[in-house]
Amino acid sequence: MSILASPLMVGDLELKNRMAVAAMVTCYCDDDGMPTEQYIAYHEARAQGGFGLIVTEDYAVDPAGRGFWCAGLWKDEQIAPHRELTERVHAAGAKVFAQIYHCGRQTASALIGTQPVAPSALACPAMGEVPRALTRDEIRTIVGQFGDTALRAKQAGFDGVEIHGAHGYLIAEFLSAYANKRTDEYGGPLRNRLRFALEIIADIRGKCGAGYPVSFRISADEYVIGGRDIAETVLICRELEAAGIDLVHVSAGTYESAWAIIPPLGRPYAWLAEFGAQVKQAVTIPVQLVGRIKDPELAESLLQAGKADLISFARGSLADPDLPRKYLEGRSDEIRQCIGCNQGCISILFTNQPIRCLVNPSLGYEGAREIQPAATPRKVLVIGGGPAGLEAARGARLVGHEVVVHERQAQLGGNFLVGAIPPGKGELTSYITWLGEELDRLGVPVRLNSEVTADLVAAERPEVVVYAAGARHATVPIPGIGTAGVVEACDVLTGRVTTGGSVVVAGGGMIGSETALYLASLGRQVTIVDQLPGVALEEDSARRYYLMKEFDRYHVRTVTSATITEITDEAVTVEQDGAVRVLPCDTVVIALGMTPDTDALAAIRQVAEVVVVGDAVEVSDGLKASREGFACGLAL
Repeated sequence: MSILASPLMVGDLELKNRMAVAAMVTCYCDDDGMPTEQYIAYHEARAQGGFGLIVTEDYAVDPAGRGFWCAGLWKDEQIAPHRELTERVHAAGAKVFAQIYHCGRQTASALIGTQPVAPSALACPAMGEVPRALTRDEIRTIVGQFGDTALRAKQAGFDGVEIHGAHGYLIAEFLSAYANKRTDEYGGPLRNRLRFALEIIADIRGKCGAGYPVSFRISADEYVIGGRDIAETVLICRELEAAGIDLVHVSAGTYESAWAIIPPLGRPYAWLAEFGAQVKQAVTIPVQLVGRIKDPELAESLLQAGKADLISFARGSLADPDLPRKYLEGRSDEIRQCIGCNQGCISILFTNQPIRCLVNPSLGYEGAREIQPAATPRKVLVIGGGPAGLEAARGARLVGHEVVVHERQAQLGGNFLVGAIPPGKGELTSYITWLGEELDRLGVPVRLNSEVTADLVAAERPEVVVYAAGARHATVPIPGIGTAGVVEACDVLTGRVTTGGSVVVAGGGMIGSETALYLASLGRQVTIVDQLPGVALEEDSARRYYLMKEFDRYHVRTVTSATITEITDEAVTVEQDGAVRVLPCDTVVIALGMTPDTDALAAIRQVAEVVVVGDAVEVSDGLKASREGFACGLAL
């Protein structure tokens, strides 16, 4: 018997199963907090996929309480547009809660048009802007805004609300001595810091009624100096239950410890499970758990072990909206798993751009209904087995084309697979594995160890060629670059070359930094040289946080704001701040960027129609490559 598939009562509301979509900001709404067709279709797709509960992104109780261009229910005009959302989610078989919040100090005046507010006039370390301390009258106003927003959610057809008391937002700021330095009835001891949250719950209950489901999201540990830990969280959860909360949703972190809110790939799965268990022992209401849970079998084991009652699939629901249906139908092997890269769901979010997903290029396009049968099926030859080529093949097959894929290497993946070799990056292989298996299910032949030439193309006579040959290391004009001890990063990672015991890595971008960590983990003494003032600057913030910790652990040295002027058999000479430094080494690893691999392109264009995609056009990242490839396949 599957506990994950069994119903769960939240107050008087029955959920059909114990799989939930956690709240994630999408930036799919307009700048007035109104839902767009894309926003509605996004939630509808996850309801159709079989999730029992969907929790929407943050619904601001006041426009000045937004940290993103997220949804809102701060005015009555927003009720009717959201009713279509709830009706379509209900028609697809799911329940839906609106998460309601005020971001407090974790925003910027440039976004909200006024100074942020907080319990105390202390800047959030991650945002840097000093907020204004709320007065008692302003606190009472915001309490009422939470109740009014909850009532609008009820009127719009939402089955309940989730009060966002986690992640360093306003309620969490009041709860924590980390941000709350007040000395009135809202500060000091825990009973006072709890007052704001309890007043909000009472206001919601007074306006929505005792039977309306209300959950509360909380950071079990804030992972900041002076922040709350699990001991206080357990006490708070008991008080929340006594105040009438129907469900507790356990998370972690604040913006300062953002790595705890959204842990990247390479971090432990279900890492908050013991926190969930401690909260569950302290309360009688259901406990919802989040935190790197992307596999239904893992979720099942957590429920069986009594760690939680309801499991949140956050990024996992982005990667595969049909995850529950596939699991319940015995097709778990077909689930497209999140790889924790954070490229599309987190990194671009903080620029207020709509979220995307590297492994699911359909995310953000559900409303477009873009998979439509091709008017004229064509014979398609795809060159390259990286994300761009494989997604192009998948997209083309889904719309009805006859497709074959050629890959020059003995396995699929291209440089994306090379990226899985450094420590903590092994999850990347699951995406390539899924793509290969999916192409097999779709009947797409994949020919490995196949170097495509113009003659091969002419012999196979495709109607169109998709050229996705990827990229190779760029050539750089450094004196001594041809020295025997100079090697390329990709050759090091794939084992085609070995290094000496002392290594200088030329280039501190993602490839150089991760190659450096790989070599350091093998016992090499590694120094990174880069012209920029820091290394791994393009990495997701959470991933970079852990990377820097590993650099400390393995004693990786960095020489930044420096230019390599010469390479010899025994050293690298650099210029830094006008001074010359000599860095002795046995091997120099070049990681100074990539360039499109277009060697065969001109000849192939002589014999066939060609569409170029991915890094073969312009070197970018996997997020762009997968979407560009998939869109290309659909459009052929």
